[in-house]
Amino acid sequence: MRKYIKYAAILALGLVACEPEFDESVEDDQVYSQGDASFENYVAVGNSLTAGYADNALYIQGQQNSFPNILAQQFKRVGGGDFTQPLMNDNLGGLLLNGSPISGNRLTLSLVNGMPAPTPIGGAPTTEITNTLSGSFNNMGVPGAKSYHLIAPGYGNAAGVAAGMANPYFARFRSSENVTVIEDAIAQNPTFFSLWIGNNDVLGYAAAGGAGVNQQGNLDPSTYGSTDITDVNVFASVYSQEVDALAASAGGGVLLNIPNVTSTPYFNTVPYNPLTPDLLGDQIPTLNATYGQLNQAFAFLGVPERAIQFSTTGASGVVIHDESIADLSVQLTQTLIGGGLDPQTATIYGAQYGQARQANANDFMVLTSSSVIGTVNMDRVAELMGAGVPEETAGQLSVNGVTYPMQDQYVLLPSEQEDVATATAAFNQIIEGMAAQKGLAFVDANSLLDRVATSGINYDGGTITSEFATGGAFSLDGIHLTPRGYAFMANQIINSINMTYNSTIPNVNIGDYSGGPAIGE
Repeated sequence: MRKYIKYAAILALGLVACEPEFDESVEDDQVYSQGDASFENYVAVGNSLTAGYADNALYIQGQQNSFPNILAQQFKRVGGGDFTQPLMNDNLGGLLLNGSPISGNRLTLSLVNGMPAPTPIGGAPTTEITNTLSGSFNNMGVPGAKSYHLIAPGYGNAAGVAAGMANPYFARFRSSENVTVIEDAIAQNPTFFSLWIGNNDVLGYAAAGGAGVNQQGNLDPSTYGSTDITDVNVFASVYSQEVDALAASAGGGVLLNIPNVTSTPYFNTVPYNPLTPDLLGDQIPTLNATYGQLNQAFAFLGVPERAIQFSTTGASGVVIHDESIADLSVQLTQTLIGGGLDPQTATIYGAQYGQARQANANDFMVLTSSSVIGTVNMDRVAELMGAGVPEETAGQLSVNGVTYPMQDQYVLLPSEQEDVATATAAFNQIIEGMAAQKGLAFVDANSLLDRVATSGINYDGGTITSEFATGGAFSLDGIHLTPRGYAFMANQIINSINMTYNSTIPNVNIGDYSGGPAIGE
């Protein structure tokens, strides 16, 4: 059995920016107007999408290509002021806490076995989070922040970072240990603001394969985990407070809603059926013979749809653990014993496959599963050996996605997708309602990024799609945008501002921005 599975080549040719053509005229002598808004002091509030996070890290180049920084350069054409950002120390992206690494470097494309693949860039990070930056910052994007974090005192206290009680990025640039993100934002007396928050209120749950808790009905966010979905009423309350606080200071602003996270490459790159005859080879007859007795037991118990079989001619789905179906571990064990299997093996099979099935097209394999499928799960090997199973047999029963079901964190099940979709729709209704109530500009990021995923969006220099690594819109982490993706969003924000405030701010030329790194960058 191979120790890893390669899913697709990543074509570096698709990552090089085309020679751009202008989206619209930006002649220096053209007269632009701020309309009914003032951009003298623009403050951007949000999470990683506001900070310029990309390629699984925050780094200087990404920050320079953040959508707020792009907007600020266009705002200068209509009287906008300077725009400061809490820049990282380097382009590596890693973080240090008291000299020890607490987050990894950004991803880049490297040749692995002759094929381009995302790998962490080498080098020692230099960004120490306890070295607090001085001054105020217009970009208040805090990677990892959920809606309620923006009003949480102590969220920037470095002493709480190791325990998960504070945010390392905010710890770098907060004005004091107990100040909130919103307090630091409004202390700058913004004349205009943007707020893009809420993505992490569903993303953490989705990215972890639904391994968290859907906290509907729990009104105490202090009890939430990082992979939980925020209660809708909690979101409504904190979001209203944040918008009220920003709007009370600023004369105008723009709200962005939450994208459909399951339309990103993170959930659409690894196929549910990567197990081909070329990969499984002569193991298929043995696998099918082993699963044959199990399948008979499934049929006897009235769940023949759980049968597991690998095709000798086509691609087969990985074996997954599905906690949404009935746990038949006890019944399966008894049935296997009744069929003549020895009690020890029957017990192992019953426990291992009591909630197992093969994945189908309705299941989303998360991007991180690509490095796990087909590898031996050493934790499971140790468990089996501890139960008296010989090492060789334990290894054979512990191949992720083949003989050992892929665990919850690697698969987003249909029921979990529904949880994400329902919460996203509720949050977005709240966001759009607040924009209408306050007379603020509104950007439907959900619809825009769905269009990128389904049909792609043309610009004069080409097309951006959600194809992993080559589509130009999404960075190598499969969630966050590339400079070109952020430029696209900046234009959509500008269009909404112009419509709402009668301004004539010019768009940027999307083709001037990179669609992702080439090999080695």
